[in-house]
Amino acid sequence: MANDPLLIGIDVGTTSVKAGLFDVQGRLVNSFAQSYPTHRREAAHAEQDADDWFNLALLALQHLTHGLTPGAVAGVGITSQVNTHVFVGENREPLMPAIIWQDGRCAAEAAKLDARILDEDRLRWWGAPLPIDASHLLARMAWVRAHKPEVWQATRWVMAPKDYVIYRLTGQVIADPMSNFGVADQNLHYIPDLLRHVEGAAALLPPLAGFMASAGRIKAGMEGAGLPVFNGTMDAWAGMIGAGAVRNGDAVYLSGTSEVGGIVSSRKVPTPGVIAFPRCEGITIHAGPTQSGGASVLWLAQLLDKSPIELSELAGRSEGHAPIFLPHLQGERAPLWDIHARGSFSGLDASMGAPELARAVFEGVACSVRLLLESLEQSADMRVENLKHAGGGAKSDTWCQIRADVLGRRIDRVETSDSGLLGAAMLAAIGSGLYRDIAAAADAMVVVERSFEPDRSKMKHYDQVFDRYVDLYGRLKGFGMEA
Repeated sequence: MANDPLLIGIDVGTTSVKAGLFDVQGRLVNSFAQSYPTHRREAAHAEQDADDWFNLALLALQHLTHGLTPGAVAGVGITSQVNTHVFVGENREPLMPAIIWQDGRCAAEAAKLDARILDEDRLRWWGAPLPIDASHLLARMAWVRAHKPEVWQATRWVMAPKDYVIYRLTGQVIADPMSNFGVADQNLHYIPDLLRHVEGAAALLPPLAGFMASAGRIKAGMEGAGLPVFNGTMDAWAGMIGAGAVRNGDAVYLSGTSEVGGIVSSRKVPTPGVIAFPRCEGITIHAGPTQSGGASVLWLAQLLDKSPIELSELAGRSEGHAPIFLPHLQGERAPLWDIHARGSFSGLDASMGAPELARAVFEGVACSVRLLLESLEQSADMRVENLKHAGGGAKSDTWCQIRADVLGRRIDRVETSDSGLLGAAMLAAIGSGLYRDIAAAADAMVVVERSFEPDRSKMKHYDQVFDRYVDLYGRLKGFGMEA
């Protein structure tokens, strides 16, 4: 209805700030997207300017609220990339470039911290034997403390991107437990016994609150002044909610810069490489992020001077077998957690060209998710037959079909590909009192647009492709390590 309230979702992503204006049925009314750079000034470094996040969030609010009558927007929800951290001073200023999740500089600190943690503590804290890797918040803190003591001394808060944007918009310091799960436990509290390994770390963490908790109102003089802002959560959780994975047995596949898989299940079987999140907002998610999904596609597209859409068209035209591609261009995360893994094409011959390379990249990324899905199903103690699919990589029909064929499962593509935006808006809708809970919001706002059934005639072929993928990783393990 014309007078129904509207909702804004903002996603501070890896490559851009995106925002959407939604109605209460989940229909996209208006949108905003603008990219910002990632700086790689040194080997293993990947940094962003936190002010880019905030300035573009303001531009998004200006764009989405232009021409609206006062009171038209019920609330703003914010989500962001996870395992990205900005060190913030007393005056809300970033003290150094934000260290994003792709950054590997803290690997040595991570290894030292990881060696101190007992397996029984991991299971007690996180419900699974999770490692402390180079993207872990505590490893980042240890690195800054050791290598940039002047920054460490001046730091008041260490924040995720969404928390920094909220801080600048409303002046409120707030965080959520899922965005901080590496330093929070299954009871949704920070872990003192973990944090003590870096002196002073605990005092720099923002207080935790629920996804729908009020984060104040946008300050006077800013775009959207007076609008209520809600805490929100990390991009993977927001994306899963926005794709409709909210009940036991639901599974989701999010395709962006990285690929993220998740299964909702109240059962837990401790499984290496998988993040078994604690029950939060009535949902228990088993999830894991890979490292280079869309990033692998973008890499090859730039190499061949093509757009990702053109690359998809090339892959659709390929005939015969493609080489095996390992999408480990910057190491790998779930379920391998191997920062030293490196990408590879294997099985090339002279008959192959750009179409086969394109298909190999799409298949290789899908194989990385198949490997992840095996671990997720073990952790969730169930097999899933279909996955709700969203993200920028879901827009390609060719890739969706490849995913269905490689995984051997039905892929249900949802109407709103930017499910993180919708998920953030859904949380704002619940916080505003428009829906009673996440399940009710999902029922009203998430729509499946198209399903892709696996081609059973290709099952044997893709079983062989996957076996070769796993074998190739094992053979090349350690090859990319520096001497």
